[in-house]
Amino acid sequence: MSGDKNKNPNELIYQKSPYLLQHAYNPVKWYPWGEEALDRAKKEDKPIFLSIGYSTCRWCHNMNRESFQDEEVAEILNSHFIPIKVDREERPDIDKVYITFSEAMTGSAGWPLNLLLTPEKEPFFAGTYFPKRSERGLTGLIDLLTKVKNLWQDKKQEIIKDSNQIVREVNSRYNILSEGNLDGDILKKTKDELESIFDENNGGFSRRPKFPLPQYVLFLLQYGQSVDDNKALYMAETTLKSMYKGGIFDHVGFGFYRYSVDEKWLVPHFEKMLYDNALLGIAYTKAYEITKKSLYRDVAEKIFKFVLKELTSDKGGFYSALDAESEGEEGKYYIFEYDEVISLLGEELGEFYCDNYDITDEGNFEGKNIPNLIDKDLDSISEENKNRLDSLRDMLLTYREKRTKPHRDEKILTSWNGLMIAALAYGGKVMDNNIFTNKAKEAADFIIANSVDEDGHLLSTHIGGESYNYGFLEDYAFFTFGLLSLYDVTKDEAYFKIGKNLAYDMIELFLDEKDGGMFYYSDISEELILRPKDIYDGAIPSGNSFAILVLSKLYRITKDENIYEKYQNLIHSFGENINKRPSSYVYSILALLNFNL
Repeated sequence: MSGDKNKNPNELIYQKSPYLLQHAYNPVKWYPWGEEALDRAKKEDKPIFLSIGYSTCRWCHNMNRESFQDEEVAEILNSHFIPIKVDREERPDIDKVYITFSEAMTGSAGWPLNLLLTPEKEPFFAGTYFPKRSERGLTGLIDLLTKVKNLWQDKKQEIIKDSNQIVREVNSRYNILSEGNLDGDILKKTKDELESIFDENNGGFSRRPKFPLPQYVLFLLQYGQSVDDNKALYMAETTLKSMYKGGIFDHVGFGFYRYSVDEKWLVPHFEKMLYDNALLGIAYTKAYEITKKSLYRDVAEKIFKFVLKELTSDKGGFYSALDAESEGEEGKYYIFEYDEVISLLGEELGEFYCDNYDITDEGNFEGKNIPNLIDKDLDSISEENKNRLDSLRDMLLTYREKRTKPHRDEKILTSWNGLMIAALAYGGKVMDNNIFTNKAKEAADFIIANSVDEDGHLLSTHIGGESYNYGFLEDYAFFTFGLLSLYDVTKDEAYFKIGKNLAYDMIELFLDEKDGGMFYYSDISEELILRPKDIYDGAIPSGNSFAILVLSKLYRITKDENIYEKYQNLIHSFGENINKRPSSYVYSILALLNFNL
């Protein structure tokens, strides 16, 4: 991936993270987060340039090519700053802390996330992508670094004073939960809020960009079934059908991409993430279980087939992600020219395939084509034509696989594996598919064997035969949820016993006994300048919401009143947050519907 001409690696060369290794030959003298870099910042009295990203992040690649491989940028960073690189998936605690500051300071955040810190790790500037030089209203990295270098020389004490104030403000405002009992009509309020933002034309719950947000679909399916609300079921099903028909689903190799940049779900951000496909696998399986409509079963099976083919290690654990780009171009691996398809399949069959999947000479994406079914009535495609299209798809896939493949991030994250274990176990049960169940077992056994240390602590990351970093709340919550879901299917007491023990460890390690809620990182992990509590459900569920689901699930199995009390206290600890904006906490609300897999 690296295009660096530099022959001498920096300190990242000793790391395991694929993202850090992508920057190991930058002329920027990067350090990984650790004592050496942090001590050097203090000793040399230099500000820290902290850059956070992940290996399949397109704009991280762009900034790497434009700036971090550039000698001029390297000169100013190496001379006047201590540059530190962090993989947000390897160290989600660092990412969570500094993204909280970025949101507080700028009102937004994303990746790459770039911050300037004092030697005491306190932030005084935050931003995302910067071009090398100022252009189109964007501040250039060189201009920014030059300005900060001069300010640090002339007004260092003012900067330090401001950064102290920022940390105090964030601690006082952004880490306080609003406790309270949930409103009696919280379920209806949640449905009404989702209805108010529902896109009647295209499905989904925003205009653009459009994120899948499987929690909304899961809630509407469960709520619609529980209270016989046809509108709720309609919103869920419309969204599921629209997403599948769109280009956000890979109709050739299967699996869902990250999100759609347009309102019709046509043009995706081409990255494929394990957690997206796990949660969407659960959503489509739930839809099939409730409605018995074969479409949802077919989509769920396609998601799982993609994961088992492309994101499964030979040892059983699941890899993290596939990159959006190959050969420096986003989507290049996945898109087709009209003539390409005709040449491969022949005139008659090629036309037949192109007519069905919106492939034209003009193209629907930068002159090329993203196969999709947006304008198709799925019910109008006969069984015979479906079989013909499937055989043609196989030919296209074989052809596509000869291209340069996108980079695969082969980190095996305990948290995301927990979600996929739950999805496959549930899919195996509902679709009576032992392959899915067995793959869930293999992954669970892999994590148990490789990512639990000798003291019984869960570890978060496995790469190249080694597991490391104490588990974060999401590792405990997601993996325990996966184990309990697997127990539901297999009735194997070993999974229940380990899951129950991890749930009790989760309470001990993360629960804030004084103010309620669970901290993001435990009291045995590295202490950072903020100890956040993640309660908001975004693309990745919050650890607190899945902790609630775990305790709810565990109580249903054990009838342990102590667990029930912890479950109720946890919901109460941020109940008023939920009441004010229920759509932000839907995984927590699912527990009230006895959500089960």
